[in-house]
Amino acid sequence: MGEKFVIDIPMRTKGALDRNTLLSLNTEKKGKAFCAQDMEGLNHGPAGGSAGRNSAGEAVPGRTEKAPVQMRIPALAHPIRKGQKVPLSLNGPVRQVDVCLGWNSADARCDVDVSAFLLGPDGNVPGDDWFVFYGQEKSPDGKVVFEVDGVTDREVIRLDLEGLNPGVKKAVFVLTINEAAEKGLNFGMLKDAYIRILDHGSRTELVSFQMTDYYTNVISMMIGELYLHNGSWKFHGIGNGVAKDLAGLCKMYGVRVSG
Repeated sequence: MGEKFVIDIPMRTKGALDRNTLLSLNTEKKGKAFCAQDMEGLNHGPAGGSAGRNSAGEAVPGRTEKAPVQMRIPALAHPIRKGQKVPLSLNGPVRQVDVCLGWNSADARCDVDVSAFLLGPDGNVPGDDWFVFYGQEKSPDGKVVFEVDGVTDREVIRLDLEGLNPGVKKAVFVLTINEAAEKGLNFGMLKDAYIRILDHGSRTELVSFQMTDYYTNVISMMIGELYLHNGSWKFHGIGNGVAKDLAGLCKMYGVRVSG
């Protein structure tokens, strides 16, 4: 029962991005890695055979609605409050970190994606491929890498802060509900969302933040960010969002998306 089933994720995109590219990636996404127990839970709806829902969120009699897979939230060793900003380390520079994210939902239709937007001093990406998510798993310099966890955390983004392109001054980590507008989904249907920063070598938690506010008018949430300040990296627990999908976020951060 400890065996993991890993399902392929679409490879990195090629060429210019457009809204259709992003939408097709969402459609083609096969899934995430889960433990065998989780896979079994996905195949069985809740007891009682409750009705499922169509794409508009309406109940469909006779169709069993799958129970959302719940993850156990890891103990957060160094949590901060919403809006708080702290240095990553007081004991010298941090070279590599794992940004680990997790969440639970009350609605099985909530398929949450993680993205990292790598920004320059002007608040925009240095180029169109300077954001990392399941469809583009590495930054152009190879120093930021997307990974699926599915064991302790749901998804992980690894950053080599020491080798990162010097034009990148900030990394914003975003949770987005896939096809939220089409299915009538929002962050009021989520819970337990957190971000924790681990030192890659020692696996020691440096800082963490668990969201407290879940807005019904939001489909993408900036949960936190790493930013360079006076030569040292700091973490900011944000916990605020926007009513924009992944394509909308790309435009907001300067990624050119046609269509």
